[in-house]
Amino acid sequence: MKIKQTTLKHIAELIGATYVGDARFPVTGFNEIHKVEAGDVTFVDHPKYYSKALNSAATVVLINKQVECPAGKALLIHDDPFVAFIQLMRHYRPIEPCTQAISPTAEIGEGTVIMPGSFVGNHTKVGKNCVIHPNVTIYDYCVIGDNVVIHSGSVIGADAYYFQRRADGYMKFESFGRVVIEDDVEIGALCSIDKGVTSDTLIRKGTKMDNHCQVGHDSYIGCNCLIGSHAAIAGVTRIEDDVILWGRVCVNKDLVIGEGAVVLATSAVDKNIEPGKAVFGVPAQDVRKQWREQAAMRKLPEFLKDYYKQHPDL
Repeated sequence: MKIKQTTLKHIAELIGATYVGDARFPVTGFNEIHKVEAGDVTFVDHPKYYSKALNSAATVVLINKQVECPAGKALLIHDDPFVAFIQLMRHYRPIEPCTQAISPTAEIGEGTVIMPGSFVGNHTKVGKNCVIHPNVTIYDYCVIGDNVVIHSGSVIGADAYYFQRRADGYMKFESFGRVVIEDDVEIGALCSIDKGVTSDTLIRKGTKMDNHCQVGHDSYIGCNCLIGSHAAIAGVTRIEDDVILWGRVCVNKDLVIGEGAVVLATSAVDKNIEPGKAVFGVPAQDVRKQWREQAAMRKLPEFLKDYYKQHPDL
């Protein structure tokens, strides 16, 4: 999430942190570790990830321990970086009430039709010649391109499913990112596309989604993909161009599905998939290998029957 440039000292004052570095050190955004750019603040609260955060592209690291500051970076020291980071995000992107079906701050393109019962949130942009069917909800800050169709009951921009386990229960990592949907995309009925936690969930040009699909936070779906009904795509997944996911496919988080890959119906993907590969099964693997294994399994009862006839003492 980008902000108007401010200083390290100002950020430290907002959260009651101490800092290491020039008080005027510039801050231009906030992001999780997998999305950081120069000028961003990121946070780390576990020694396992200290090195990754300190050596990332982020130029300010919010951390819970005094450590050596890498050259060209600055540190914010706070007892609970997770809580402090959320506090910063709330400050720069607070919840804004909206009392109208279409927010006065929303931008709606020429020729776009929004059916009754739909909601378009604050600071959202909807392009030209779109059709938003009844009872669609588009949260704040979303960006919808031209010629997009969103069918009834779909929700664009709900929060990420992201919780940290604590001694007294779970603490939510609130979502402050966006959903960006490019031109010529079609979203089926009753789909849910979660916004990024600090950045964007992106659906690229020409992709088509069937009904009842779920796309997790900070995911990337490339151009001209086909996503079958009841597909569930976990957060921070990258799906390259021209991929086909057939019905009831489940994709685990942090994976990459290569360009032109095909995942057959009811499969569960737990590893990266190479470009152009067709996979099937739970877990998903090469289609021909799966078919050979299934053919062998069908022969197993008869094989065992003959085997025990030949070995009656077993």
